[in-house]
Amino acid sequence: IFLPSFQDLFGVSMVVPLMNLHIKSLGASHTVAGIIGSLYGIMQLFSSTFVGCWSDIVGRRYSLLACILLSALGYFLLGTSTTVFLFAISRVPVGIFKHTLSISKALLSDLVSERDRPLVMGRFNAASSVGFILGPVVGGYLTELEDGFYLTSFMCASIFLLNAGLVWMLPWSEENAGNREHQQGNKGTDSFSAKTNRDLHSKSATNGAVTSDGLFQSPWVQVATVLKRIKGIACSDLWDIFLVRLLMSVAILLYYSNFSLALDERFGVKPLFAGYLMSYSSALGVLAGCLLGPITRLYQHNTYRILLHSSTLTCTLILLYASALSIWMVVLSSTFLAFSTTIGRTCIIDLELTIGGNEASGTLLGVGQSVTSVGRIVAPLLSGIAQEFSPCGPPSLGVGLALVAILIMNANKQKYCSHGNVKLKNQ
Repeated sequence: IFLPSFQDLFGVSMVVPLMNLHIKSLGASHTVAGIIGSLYGIMQLFSSTFVGCWSDIVGRRYSLLACILLSALGYFLLGTSTTVFLFAISRVPVGIFKHTLSISKALLSDLVSERDRPLVMGRFNAASSVGFILGPVVGGYLTELEDGFYLTSFMCASIFLLNAGLVWMLPWSEENAGNREHQQGNKGTDSFSAKTNRDLHSKSATNGAVTSDGLFQSPWVQVATVLKRIKGIACSDLWDIFLVRLLMSVAILLYYSNFSLALDERFGVKPLFAGYLMSYSSALGVLAGCLLGPITRLYQHNTYRILLHSSTLTCTLILLYASALSIWMVVLSSTFLAFSTTIGRTCIIDLELTIGGNEASGTLLGVGQSVTSVGRIVAPLLSGIAQEFSPCGPPSLGVGLALVAILIMNANKQKYCSHGNVKLKNQ
C-alpha cells in the first residue's frame, strides 16, 4: 500500500506544477485558469465525502480500483488537451475521483489496530511525501523536452495504471484471515488491546459483507445508503474534531500563503531561498512521519495529548515566525514546524477514526478531506485581507485560529480521552 501511495503523489507532483504554464500556453487568460482551478477544488470538496462513504459500502478494493482508473483517464485526457475546453474536461474525472490516498488510509485503518494506527499512518504519509518531493524535479526535467507536458501527463497516467495493477495484486482474500490471526495473537494482553481486537473482528466482518453485497446493489440503493451515512456524520458529536481540523488547516495555510513574498519584504530574501526552505521543510516532514512510532510510545499511545502538544507547538512556532527579527529565526521555526504539523495531521486523523467509530472510516476520512478543502478555499481570502495590514498579518491571524483550536481541545478533553465512547448515531 505504501508503494502505490508513493507513486501516486510522484506522478501527480510531476504534472501539477506545470499545469498553469500549459493552460496559459493554450491561450487561456488568468481568470479562466483561476476558474478551472476553483472548479477542481469545488469538485474535490463535495466528492470526497461521497466517495469515502461509497468505499464503506462497496468495499475498499473496488472503490480504490475505480478511483485509480478514472484518475488515470483524467491524466490521459490531460495529455491530449490541445484546447482550453479539453483541458477543463480532463479535470472532471480527477476532481471527482482523485481520492486514492484517502481510501488507502481507510484500508490501512481496517488492517491495523488502534494502537498501531498512528505509526502506520505516519509511515504512509512519509512514503507519499517522498513522492511529492521527487516528482517536481522529474517533471521539470521532462518539460524541457519537446512536447514535455504531454509526455509528463502520459507518464502520470501510466503510473496510475501501474498502481491499479498493484492494488489488484494485493492479497485481498487473506485480509480477514490475517485480521483473525492478529486478534488471536494479541488476546489477553490488556483491556485496550481486547477492545481493539473486537474492533478488528467487527471491521473484518463488515468489510467482507459490504464487498460481496454492496457492489451488486442498485445505484439508487447505494446512493440512499451513502446519504444515510452522511446524515449520521452530520447528526453525530464530531463537530468539534472537524472544527479543530479546519482551524489548524487554515492556520498552517496562512503561514505558507505569502511565505516567499513576506520573506522578500521583511528580510530581502530572494524567492529561490524560500523555495529551498520549503523543500527542506518537506524533507523534515518525511522524517517526522518515520518518528511517530517512538513518539506514540513515549506518550503511551495517548493521541489526544500528542495532538494537543503538537498543536501548541505549531501555534508557538507560527508566532515565532510572525515576530522573527532575523532570517535564522524563520529557519528555526520552519525546522520544528515541519515536525509539529506532520505529527498533528496524523493525530487528528487517528482521533477522527477512534472517536467516530470503526465501521465508517472511509466516510470519516472523506468528511475530513472536505473540511481541509474548505480551509483551502477560505485561507487565500483571509490571507489577502490580513496582508492589507502587514506582511505578518496572515501568520498572526493563524496564531489566533490555532489558539481557538487548542481551547476547543481543552474544553472537550473528557470526550477525547474516552477512546471512542462517542459513535455515529447510525451505528
